[in-house]
Formats: sequence, structure tokens, C-alpha cells
Amino acid sequence: MKRYLFTVVAVVVAIAASAVVKPGIEVLRDRGFKELQGKRVGLVTNPSGIDNNLKSTVDILNEAPGVELVALFGPEHGVRGNAHAGDAVKDDVDPTTGIKMYSLFGKTHKPTPEMLKGIDVLVYDIQDIGCRSYTFYATMGVCMEACAENGVEFMVLDRPNPLGGNKVEGNIVEDGYFSFVSKYPIPYLYGLTPGELARLLNDENMIKAKANLKVIPMEGWTRDMKFRDTGMPWVLPSPQIPTPESAFFYPLSGILGELYIFNTGIGYTLPFQLFAASWIDADALAAKMNALELPGLKFRPINIKPFFALSVAVDKSLQEVHGVQTYITDVDKANLTLTQFYFLQVIHEMYPDVQIFEQNPKRYSMFDKVCGTKEIRERFIKRYRVEDIVDYFNKDADSFKFISTHYYIYNKGSDWNLIPVP
Repeated sequence: MKRYLFTVVAVVVAIAASAVVKPGIEVLRDRGFKELQGKRVGLVTNPSGIDNNLKSTVDILNEAPGVELVALFGPEHGVRGNAHAGDAVKDDVDPTTGIKMYSLFGKTHKPTPEMLKGIDVLVYDIQDIGCRSYTFYATMGVCMEACAENGVEFMVLDRPNPLGGNKVEGNIVEDGYFSFVSKYPIPYLYGLTPGELARLLNDENMIKAKANLKVIPMEGWTRDMKFRDTGMPWVLPSPQIPTPESAFFYPLSGILGELYIFNTGIGYTLPFQLFAASWIDADALAAKMNALELPGLKFRPINIKPFFALSVAVDKSLQEVHGVQTYITDVDKANLTLTQFYFLQVIHEMYPDVQIFEQNPKRYSMFDKVCGTKEIRERFIKRYRVEDIVDYFNKDADSFKFISTHYYIYNKGSDWNLIPVP
């Protein structure tokens, strides 16, 4: 046992030594926690809030001299990550520190005045994946609003965008389609770190009240970096994002998954990497998908039997399914979000009698909310051709990129501390 523990410790030390990027929590610690000295602190986090030695931000702040950690706030999955996707998280007490934990994924998504009472600054430290339908950025936004309304400072301990800082895809959310999976008028992939996004939400008046915001930047991160380039350890921010590359696949099939018709790899070892169903010819599908010659993408046939089914799944029999596994050969060249629509285009060509959208019309609402509009669905189902939605899908990307540059903390080849951060 001692030899095993020594090996684990050695691996952790090696990971920390290989990291070329320091997350915001380490930069804050290097500064002696001066921004939190003498303050009563609340912390919004989950298991992904760690330093490069895998130590939880909860424990770091709880032990920090001159810092009084008084409350913890858990988003979807909870502070310690012990809740399943979509499950309500209950208020509790953290068994390690004895500190009160408040749920932000149950009766309320937004801290109440009672929750914030006695807190001087609310700190946010969560690894996000840069996609609009992944709810942690929404939690950050409503926490900023709550702090602004209750006179509490808000601090973001910054972390990388696993996709890098240049990838923007999709239209912005339109009136009537805002929800917790499309909380703010931003594209589906928004190309910003949590700290940069917080600055944009704050200064572009996307939140109801302007927060007293402070961002603690990373050290060593540049916009061209994917997560593997950082050398940082990855702790899955949610159960179906087990690796940094999972952040590439989530936008590739996540919208399609809202129809509850196809298996996208949930229930198997390849979450979000598959397009499959019991009635698909895998070899034929792979050939047709590869014939499209989509930049940065390859497909291979796959035949699997899922290990488990989600409670919301249409088919709970765990029967064998057939389809393709997606390989991303160049994430910068690939249009991740549109890939699922190319799949639908090919499936319609192969099986024109299958009424894809009509199978589960009750899911239209959620599909449209994730898309941020009904226009994508309505334009697509007329002919099932991606060319009919490309212009609409891309219409906001360039303008959003331009606006975003005003909130960049990191530029390619720049040192973070040369850029002023509020």
C-alpha cells in the first residue's frame, strides 16, 4: 500500500511539474491571497476546481491564512460532484470542512439574499468547456447578478477554454429561446475563458445588474492552446466529460441528443462521439459521411451494445446499435456543431421514410432552446440540407468575435500580466 501511495504521489508531482499554465487559484495563492485578505468568502465550485497538484480550491481557501471561507455553492453535480446530470442538488454540509453547502441546481439556480448574507466576496472556480448548452457559465452569470443585487464582490479564478480561445460557432440566442442551456446572447461555441466571458457579460449588459467583478487570470495560457497543451491535470467537470477531448465532442452531437432518437455514445465508453441507432447500416453510413470530406473529421463504422440507458432515453432495452464513431483530426478546421446536421442529412438520404423529427415532437422545444432559435430546425427540415442553414448558423460569429476581442485577457504570444484586468 505504501508503495502504491508513493506511486500516486509521484504521478501527481510529475503532472504539476509538467504544467506550463497556472490556473487562477495558483496565481491567487502566489499573491498571498491578497485580494481575499480579511474577507468572508463564498465559493462556487465543483471537483474541477483544483490546483496543478489536484488539491481542491475548497481546501486551499479553507486553509488560506487571513481568508475566512464561510459558504460553498454547488452547481449541477454539486460541490464534490456526487450528483447525477439533471438531478436536483440539496443543501448540505461539506463533510471535509464542515462548511455549509448551498445548492444552485435545485429549487434555485441563483443565490438568494439569505445565502449571500455575511459574504463579502463570492469566488467562482469551475472548469468549463466553452459551449453554451453546458450550464456552468449560466451559473456564473446568475451568481454575478445576485452579487450585484446584494452588494457582494464577485471573483473569477480563471481556467482554460479546452477548445482554445479562437473557436466561435453558431448563432446567438434569440428572444423566446433563452433558458439555462442558452442563458445569454452568445454563440454556441464562444471562444472565451470563464474570466473573459464574465467580463463580456458584465460590460455588455447581458446580466441584469453590473457586478463588482475581479478576474484572477491564469499564467502562461495563450489563445492557441487546447487543454492538453497546458500540461494541467484534467478532472472531469461532469460525468460525461471524462477527458479534455470530450469538450470537442460535446458540441458535435449534443444538440442532436436532445431528440432522444439516436445514441451519441452516452451509455457507452465514447460519450458524444457516436451517431448510432438500431436500424442504421454502419458501413454504409461511414462511407457516406467520409464521402462528404468534412474538414478535420473522419468516421469509422461501429457496432455496440450500450452498458446503460439514461432515464430519459426513448429506447431502454439496451439493444445493439450501429453507426459511426467520429474522429476529430483537426479541431481548428472542423465545424463541430454542424457535424450533427451533416449526419441528419446523410441519414435522410439513406432512410428517406424515417420521420426523424416527427418521432418525438415533444422534444422540439428543448432542441430549439439549445439551438437558441427555431429557425435552424425549421429551415433544415424543409429539405434536410446543411446548405439551407449554414448562412443563418454563421450569421453572428464574426460580429461576436469582434466584440469579444475587447474582453480578451490573453493574446497569442502575450504574457497575461501585460494586459490590464479589472
